[in-house]
Amino acid sequence: MIKKNNICISIIVPILNEEKNINEFYSRTLKTLEKLKLEYEIIFILDPCEDNSLNIIKGLADSNKNIKILEFSRRFGQPIATLAGIDYSIGDFVIVVDVDLQDPPELIYDLYFKLKSKNLDVVYAKRKSRDGETFIKKFISEIGYKLINKLSDINIPVNVGDFRIMSRRVVNEIKKFKDPEAFLRGIVSYVGFDQDYIEYDRKERFSGSTKYNKYLGSLKIGLNGLLGFTSKPLQLMSLVGFFFSFLSFIIGITYFVLKIFHFEITAGLPTTILIITFFSGIQLMALGVVGEYIARIYDLVKERPRYIIKNKTNIKDDEKN
Repeated sequence: MIKKNNICISIIVPILNEEKNINEFYSRTLKTLEKLKLEYEIIFILDPCEDNSLNIIKGLADSNKNIKILEFSRRFGQPIATLAGIDYSIGDFVIVVDVDLQDPPELIYDLYFKLKSKNLDVVYAKRKSRDGETFIKKFISEIGYKLINKLSDINIPVNVGDFRIMSRRVVNEIKKFKDPEAFLRGIVSYVGFDQDYIEYDRKERFSGSTKYNKYLGSLKIGLNGLLGFTSKPLQLMSLVGFFFSFLSFIIGITYFVLKIFHFEITAGLPTTILIITFFSGIQLMALGVVGEYIARIYDLVKERPRYIIKNKTNIKDDEKN
């Protein structure tokens, strides 16, 4: 690891069209960092923005060299942006936080002191309440976490996002992961070490609307978490296949016995269509699960870079660990 300027805390902030939130986020974060009295860096990672986000952050970087910017060549998404920030971070401790102020920057103070006072490696922020989120989104999130924890070999805390502080040794382990579909919450749980949490009330966005699909986004992240940390869906499909094969055998024997004892069996076209449709659906579902795993293997063996940096501000070429 290359150490520069004795940076203690690195703050990772993914950005996509957040011009109305940046200055307020920066002001509140800076006040919190001044209370900590520690050397810091704030790394903004930008997917190409259609608003004035980039110019606003460049203005901050011109007046404060601790503000660093990574610009992607195209949109790679928030999870990859977070990992890019982690790759370029040089602090002893790394904090991941969103710019929309749903996760209050003031909580950074509590996260840091709990980690230091209890000699922990990870302290994550757990939501007691979630203002501004629909019932459907909360329901999908809760079911997704329960499903992942039930099927996988890791335990991901419920009602927890990416907002957390991590020690350098945890960060160094995270950077060894080459998964094309990044799921930070699962990776941090997989890495292990000593972890704890603090609770907080999550507020509504300070301004603007989310760039994250309320429903498909949650499903995609949940799917990445499920398939990335367990092969049990494949085993489940095998069990389903065995069950229906056995059921078909029982039905066949039943029809044979009824025929022997001269019971009249009336063939029905609707029944035939229903059975064919049902089993076709099962087969397609099983192929879909297998296909998801194969797609991830395919992406991994291509060994393409997870992201491409277009421009860097206040970051030297040798600062990537």
